[in-house]
Amino acid sequence: MKFKAALAVLAIATAALAGCSVDQPGQQADKPTIRVGYQTFPSGDLIVKNNKWLEEALPDYNIKWIKFDSGADVNTAFIAKELDFGALGSSPVARGLSEPLNIPYKVAFVLDVAGDNEALVARNGTTINSIAELKGKRIATPFASTAHYSLLAALSQNKLSPSDVQLVDLQPQAILAAWERGDIDAAYTWLPTLDDLRKSGKDLITSRQLAKDGKPTLDLAAVADDFASAHPEIVDIWRQQEARALTTIKDEPDAAAKAIAAEIGLSPEDTAGQLKQGVYLTPEEVASPEWLGSDGKPGNIAANLQSASQFLADQKQIPSAAPLKTFQDAIYTKGLPGVLSQ
Repeated sequence: MKFKAALAVLAIATAALAGCSVDQPGQQADKPTIRVGYQTFPSGDLIVKNNKWLEEALPDYNIKWIKFDSGADVNTAFIAKELDFGALGSSPVARGLSEPLNIPYKVAFVLDVAGDNEALVARNGTTINSIAELKGKRIATPFASTAHYSLLAALSQNKLSPSDVQLVDLQPQAILAAWERGDIDAAYTWLPTLDDLRKSGKDLITSRQLAKDGKPTLDLAAVADDFASAHPEIVDIWRQQEARALTTIKDEPDAAAKAIAAEIGLSPEDTAGQLKQGVYLTPEEVASPEWLGSDGKPGNIAANLQSASQFLADQKQIPSAAPLKTFQDAIYTKGLPGVLSQ
């Protein structure tokens, strides 16, 4: 049975990846390939991709960018050994490092801290003005995502359980379609879809507010254990490009918005507005004790992930929470902070 289940996971992952690979002209058959999973929320990842910084920094490799709709799909691809790097939220990472997945990857970068770029929105015309009024209503969110985690936290704060509402598992674009049809009453999702929902809805709570209440969520980047062990020098170069992107967001916001806009299909002006809704750390902050930490000294992000694992266990989303050491061991601190200041 375990063998059949494993084959099923591999088949799902392979099918998903077949439709998400991005054609990159100029790739050469005689070069090894580095596989990078990305999502289209505004982040430094998209700046690196659009500017081809990885391709320039690693000329002896093909860089294969693979698009995903959610962290759950990224986890599936890691399980199938189809990724070397991948962008996903802190809740999917907490799930991935816990039983029963136990995915062999490590957190190697913090892309952003969720602010107003993730939110729970009620559709106009539903007469819903508070989270308490969601009882019995249809709420969409991508399951096993940071948005799902935040939705459960928001419901719990208001003494509602998942069974008190009708949860619907939809990816962001499917959420928008269901919203426009009137099939759902509310949704917890992220940019850029979130801003489309806000045109005919209102925020009930944002991830920035939940963070203040002790339930922060992050967008992270992970690296497969096997790849990190075999190619630590490539991990260093990849992190340097991600750090360069964070610096661009801070020091050259117009250039950052232009690059991200080209990847998500919005205007630079709209993208600039979306960037202001997230929280983007500096490279120095990424390598601080509050976040990743330094070489051999995992930072506080391990405790954040353990807390998320405990919450998921309490909500019956996973069998049991993983211990803190599991998450400390899964923070890739090699070379920090020096590698991010180069």
